[in-house]
Amino acid sequence: MSSPKVVALGGGHGLAATLSALRKITHELTAIVTVADNGGSSGRLRREFNSLPPGDLRMALAALCADDEWGRSWAEIMQYRFTSKGELDGHAIGNLLLTALWDSESDPVKGLDKVGALLKVVGRVLPMALEPLDIEGVFKTWQGTHLIRGQQEVALGKGILEDLRLIPDNPTPTTQGVDAIAEADFITLGPGSWFSSVLPHLLVAKQRQALESSKAKKVIILNLDAIPNVTGDELAGSSPADHLRILRKFAPDLKCDVALLDSSIAARSELLIELEGLTQAMGGRVFVADLASHPGSNHHDTEKLFLTLSHIFQAEMLR
Repeated sequence: MSSPKVVALGGGHGLAATLSALRKITHELTAIVTVADNGGSSGRLRREFNSLPPGDLRMALAALCADDEWGRSWAEIMQYRFTSKGELDGHAIGNLLLTALWDSESDPVKGLDKVGALLKVVGRVLPMALEPLDIEGVFKTWQGTHLIRGQQEVALGKGILEDLRLIPDNPTPTTQGVDAIAEADFITLGPGSWFSSVLPHLLVAKQRQALESSKAKKVIILNLDAIPNVTGDELAGSSPADHLRILRKFAPDLKCDVALLDSSIAARSELLIELEGLTQAMGGRVFVADLASHPGSNHHDTEKLFLTLSHIFQAEMLR
């Protein structure tokens, strides 16, 4: 199979795992990364410099570093964090490098491209928007309705998600990202923190419209945690079926060609039947594979993802 054009959307460790798998399939790869992180090193830097939060972008760049001594060395350097009793404590070198480039170069895409060239990355890393964003979610619990603001806070929000929005509410996506979506052969969405890293991509109007109109085959990589954590009457998590329902709520015209599901979830027949119905309503099918790094893990194994996505891409190209 010749190198397909692939766009991967998400953020955090989930996107990094997907990129580590996709880089073995194609060099025509574009990562579009959420820019709403408000915690840790990223949060401190965005507040001080009013810049994009660099953390998720740094992880994406590190995942795409060249597979040689130069690339692997730079991947380690980008991820290195200072440990001290001073102000540098907790900062990742990659975060500081990106912030320095953005501070001297007003175009964040040019700064990312410069770091990408230094790391000899496979593909390209782009921000979801050209400005730092905040996420605001409305959750309903047995105690009432709660408004939660901040990526970290929304990611840990308890209850049933009733609404989600970005602040500002009409951010500008990159033209490069919108063009990549239009030209893609495949688009992946997920896995990751569904409310804070995955769904935000559908709240950027121009990007959502590009996704809905794109002729690319769309693969939704579902999370590995099958059963919500419940405390009393308060829902602390949501199942893969819940994730698909919420996705359809915010992007009802988005098609899904393949919903990628871990075999541990498929073993629960009631969940599998529910997911198959939801996926068929989106125009696609469920594909089941062993994806966890080890039994019971909530982290995808990059080699298993690589093999599975390679198979799906080949099969979809023939359909």
